[in-house]
Amino acid sequence: QVPLVESGGGLVQAGGSLRLSCAASGRTFSNYGVGWFRQAPGSGREFVGGISWTGGSTWYADSVKGRFTISRDNAKNTVYLQMNSLKPEDTAVYYCAVDSFRQRYGASSEASFGSWGQGTQVTVSS
Repeated sequence: QVPLVESGGGLVQAGGSLRLSCAASGRTFSNYGVGWFRQAPGSGREFVGGISWTGGSTWYADSVKGRFTISRDNAKNTVYLQMNSLKPEDTAVYYCAVDSFRQRYGASSEASFGSWGQGTQVTVSS
């Protein structure tokens, strides 16, 4: 288990941008892929995107492709989610999570991730 803390959420107008951060506390996750998920009110948790342990590969849900970008700085033990061209339907609590397996690429199901942050609220107004 890797303690994770998300930050950077808030209220933004449609078309605006936010950058979320996911920091590992006390342990490194440099050998693990990291995923971002979101959960809107009344809905299940939805995969947003992921990044490989090196940061060299990323993969995204179709709903955010071209608008969201995931990056990581392993020296800072931090992963970022840059969200541009935000839409009201992006409103959700956003979570980061660490893959349960070392150096695996492409995980996108909740069950693939073993450590989760507490979430940060993103609200996009129309």
